[in-house]
Amino acid sequence: MKAILLRLLLAMALPLALAQPLPAAAQQEKTAPPEKKTQRSAKPGGLVKPKPANIDRNGVLILVRYALLAVDQANKTGNYTVLRDLGAPGLQASTAAQLAEIFASQRKQGIDLAGVAVLEPQLTLLPQIETNGMLHMAGFFPSVPFRLNFELLFAPADHQWKLFGISVDLGNNSPQAPDTPQATAPAAAAETPAAPAAAIGAKSKGAAN
Repeated sequence: MKAILLRLLLAMALPLALAQPLPAAAQQEKTAPPEKKTQRSAKPGGLVKPKPANIDRNGVLILVRYALLAVDQANKTGNYTVLRDLGAPGLQASTAAQLAEIFASQRKQGIDLAGVAVLEPQLTLLPQIETNGMLHMAGFFPSVPFRLNFELLFAPADHQWKLFGISVDLGNNSPQAPDTPQATAPAAAAETPAAPAAAIGAKSKGAAN
């Protein structure tokens, strides 16, 4: 199955991040004496590497779930005002209408991310502070039939981490059996509402938009 790509400004994230004012800690380092900067350099060439973020497992879960559920609720309601208001100033540079346009195809596909509220994410990139002061992490939710991969970028604002960029792709995570003759389907029963499930899903092809 082709991966379904959700994108929210991640392609713009790093260029925009470089344009943001440096946090206080970074500004202090910039004004430090040259000999101290040399001592802090990760390589002889003077390039500084990202450093591990001081955040525990619970903090990671809160940030990951808050970001993905905010996108999920915005997609389901078509109202991106709350998502915009919860974001960092760089994200707020886009209007709610612009965010709605970005996510138009995802709303049509009916992707359901509610399962992230109870599923445990596996991190492929441990939380780290980039040289521009942003918090960066990546991982996936091992759900069936879909595996949800994510990459998140948070900017410091008002003494907390706020969403700056997000990239999500939804791929098939179930084993594929060989084609076999299909048996005659039983008579359809009366339609009943579907109960919430702890899984990542997407609207079936036959469902109405």
